Amino acid sequence: MIEVKELEKMAVEIRKRTVEIIHKASGGHTGGSLSAVDILVALHFGVMNIDPKNPQMKGRDRFIMSKGHSVESYYSTLEKRGFISPELLDTYGAFNSKLTGHPTRKIPGIEVNSGALGHGLSVGVGLALAAKRSGETYRTYVLMGDGEHGEGSIMEAAASAGHYRLDNLVAIIDRNKLQISGRTEDVCAIDDLEGKYRACGWAVIHCDGHNMAELLKTFQMAASQKDKPTFIIAHTVKGKGVSFMEDRAVWHHKVPTKEQVEQAFAELDKRMEEIEHA
Repeated sequence: MIEVKELEKMAVEIRKRTVEIIHKASGGHTGGSLSAVDILVALHFGVMNIDPKNPQMKGRDRFIMSKGHSVESYYSTLEKRGFISPELLDTYGAFNSKLTGHPTRKIPGIEVNSGALGHGLSVGVGLALAAKRSGETYRTYVLMGDGEHGEGSIMEAAASAGHYRLDNLVAIIDRNKLQISGRTEDVCAIDDLEGKYRACGWAVIHCDGHNMAELLKTFQMAASQKDKPTFIIAHTVKGKGVSFMEDRAVWHHKVPTKEQVEQAFAELDKRMEEIEHA
């Protein structure tokens, strides 16, 4: 089991890599990628049963990046986990690169093409139900955005998951409260999320989406849940880790300049020092 401190350091490294590849590609979704990093690290290094040497391993846990536009931090996590090479990640955004702007099954470690918002949970329900009916033990994790919850298909999937008592399914919302056009509650209010999911038969857990220890504990609680799927409301900050990007809708898909990359790296390096000396 990797120590929390090491996972926190990985998260800093992945944030740096995410900013780097978005700058190099002159495109990408910066804010939502950074808010999801700690969740991605906790899952890929501390929770899921996966093997980069055998991506199609029988019994592996499944992960769906439903908020597929935040693919940059997902690719960076897969690089860190050993599924893709640094050389391949360096091609992101280049002509003929295999790394497209949304997750693709052509890349090892990615189970589902995603990014058309509102579809990930439906696919996750299908995977979890298939595991139940075939007697397999793998678990399915779906990471969604909060702006994405304007899609009605999500609640249809949530109702199905509750009906089938899919306790092998965990859905996480990256609750940074911002979307491309502003604050979620101003654009199309989605609260009360807890009430909605509980009404569909889910167990609901709130957690700090940037507290690694708390994330790991929350996923452990989800694994012990019986007869209900689990919905995790991970409270996050868009652009987390870079002060001038944090909680600003403009950074939904804004590309940092060279100077901004340097400033971001300086802040993230300082954060790394804090972790190492804690």
